[in-house]
Amino acid sequence: MTDPGFAMTADAGKPAPRGTAPDLFDKFQPLIDQREALLSTGVTDPFNLVMERVESPTVAICNGKRTILLGTYNYMGQTFDPQVLAAGKKALDEFGSGTTGSRVLNGTYQGHRECEEALKRFYGMDHAMVFSTGYQANLGIISTMAGKDDYVILDIDSHASIYDGCALGNAQIVAFRHNDVEALEKRLKRLPAEAGKLVVLEGVYSMLGDTAPLKEMVAVSKAAGAMVLVDEAHSMGFIGEHGRGVAEEQGVLDDVDFVIGTFSKSVGTVGGFCVSNHPKFEILRLVCRPYVFTASLPPSVVATAATSIDLLRGAKDKRDHLWANSKRLHGGLKQLGFTLGTETPQSAIIAVIMPDLERGAAMWEALLQEGLYVNLARPPATPAGMTLLRCSLCALHSEEQVGEILGMFEAAGKRVGVI
Repeated sequence: MTDPGFAMTADAGKPAPRGTAPDLFDKFQPLIDQREALLSTGVTDPFNLVMERVESPTVAICNGKRTILLGTYNYMGQTFDPQVLAAGKKALDEFGSGTTGSRVLNGTYQGHRECEEALKRFYGMDHAMVFSTGYQANLGIISTMAGKDDYVILDIDSHASIYDGCALGNAQIVAFRHNDVEALEKRLKRLPAEAGKLVVLEGVYSMLGDTAPLKEMVAVSKAAGAMVLVDEAHSMGFIGEHGRGVAEEQGVLDDVDFVIGTFSKSVGTVGGFCVSNHPKFEILRLVCRPYVFTASLPPSVVATAATSIDLLRGAKDKRDHLWANSKRLHGGLKQLGFTLGTETPQSAIIAVIMPDLERGAAMWEALLQEGLYVNLARPPATPAGMTLLRCSLCALHSEEQVGEILGMFEAAGKRVGVI
């Protein structure tokens, strides 16, 4: 699904008078009205927070107040690692601030190749392609691999970048019920045997923090002759013995054709990638439009990414601590009486379900006043039209901070009347 915020809606506003060209903003009027009604209550705009200073992966100054960060996706806390910062500063000095070109022209520097080599080492795969964002990685690979005569079979709760990749490639979209293996199998059996098929799955779904049953889903996909792409954006670095994601944890990494990921979560910088063992993979560098027609990442960014990826290979202690944080926070919130997105902790994401948007926004603001930042997510970003507060834990959150967080949730929840 799309990321949280006041996203676009297809609902139209009032029609323009006959003979008058409509204002192209009219289609957003219902959303404009909803936003204005929410802000008229005096609540702080939850989608316009400014961090005045970031002190560490877990603490920032927001509105002049020390704030614990619990909504940054900085799962492994790599953003301030001394080795990562040193690599970025060195590349900035030696190669400058940017490439000013596409990867297929002047935009491939030594650092881009080193970053792709780091990805190949991390995943144990033969090929790696780096994109300027994770969004572009999905957009590029899906639109290139699945054209108008092909089928993309995807989970109904898939990220916006996955849906946009389908649209760009003009593929036939076949959606199935969230995490439903039987529904996936039924959809696959209805498709023409001779048609090209790409099944797109996510290891961890970013709204509720639940994991996919990849072992079963990959098996039925392969039985139907489909290729499989797994987006591991929210599991890379954390889930699996070596941090390779849910596919590794469930033992199907070798059966997956493409793994998509991002540098903006556990890696701690920005960018996206695809890794694969397919022998024809390298041709994608010449036919993938979001790769060919986009300027490449700055040298300092790929240097930080490559260094961070190599560090993640040996980050078992951090993974163990992050799991401990997730279990403690999930159990503590449940004990306080909050409704959570999953019965048990499945990832570093813990979703706290709110009764409605108004109380969700009030709870978000109450937490901010307590000194805690989380994400407020609302329809259409969220599944089943729910409003939720999304917490993303970091491996560098201390036991003391997790205790503080639980205390803040209790105080805010009682003040707003959520618990």
